[in-house]
Amino acid sequence: MTVVGPLGLSVRDQALESDVQAGLAAVEEGLLEATKSGVPFITEAAQHLMRAGGKRFRPLLVLLAARFGDPHAPGIVPSAVVVELTHLATLYHDDVMDEAAVRRGVPSANANWDNSVAVLTGDFLFARASHILADLGPEAVRIQAEAFERLVTGQILETAGPGAGRDPIAHYLDVIAGKTGSLIAVAGRFGALMSGADERTVDILTQYGERLGTAFQLADDVLDIASDSHESGKTPGTDLREGIPTLPVLHLRAAADRHGRSEDRELCALLDGDLSADAAVGEALRRLRVHPALEQARRDTVRFAEEARATLGPLPDVPAKAALESLCDTVVHRAG
Repeated sequence: MTVVGPLGLSVRDQALESDVQAGLAAVEEGLLEATKSGVPFITEAAQHLMRAGGKRFRPLLVLLAARFGDPHAPGIVPSAVVVELTHLATLYHDDVMDEAAVRRGVPSANANWDNSVAVLTGDFLFARASHILADLGPEAVRIQAEAFERLVTGQILETAGPGAGRDPIAHYLDVIAGKTGSLIAVAGRFGALMSGADERTVDILTQYGERLGTAFQLADDVLDIASDSHESGKTPGTDLREGIPTLPVLHLRAAADRHGRSEDRELCALLDGDLSADAAVGEALRRLRVHPALEQARRDTVRFAEEARATLGPLPDVPAKAALESLCDTVVHRAG
């Protein structure tokens, strides 16, 4: 068994491993070129997070989805670059909204410079992604535009919160389907579409990406509580400190409403209080790590990953399918 990519994806086919490694190398070259500017400061800011690494999860999915058609079709690597540039751009904006200090183990752009530089750098990356996208044809532009609309809608829904009478957990799952699932769905769709795969295969890989994307975000929710900064690449408890209602916290609040246990109510009160001090965040993390709500969030992560795996059922049993199934295992392992 061999491994490809920073996600630790298991691949049992040497030819597939070699092709995917070559594809990821081409994506890196494309990202490097797309983040260059005639203004050195813009290049430095635009390459800040790219050079910090990252999982390249979305380009990897593009390359694997392309194995169900012509994996060397000319639009595959550029579409993978587009998806990753879009993702990188959202990270610059997210860090401003969350006031995050660390991203991928390095100072966030807003911490390294300021909020204005971070926002404008994100805009620069969106512009570069659009430039590449224009060469891929009007259908690709439409797909990306629809996904971007869903992504922004998810962010707005998160900011607005659930409406009166709306289940907060159902609302949250809708939020992350937009914020995270939409772009990962596009990765699967672009890979299949650009490779010339048939319409049914394109649809399957789009649905797979959406479900896997949800599982991926839920795994991040678990990591924000259960991991240290070395594992997650960001400061543990960042979401707690910013009052972002991730799935473990929503399960905690649901349990407090259902059962009314004093310890649950006390933990909710701690989360609702001032978490600006490291000691307060540390106490919240300590208590959440042993609460059943965290295990419930892990089970939800597994459920969405298994739904993604089941979606692949109609596809032929080729090495790429096994690799996509392995991605489901990888996501589950991250939340383990």
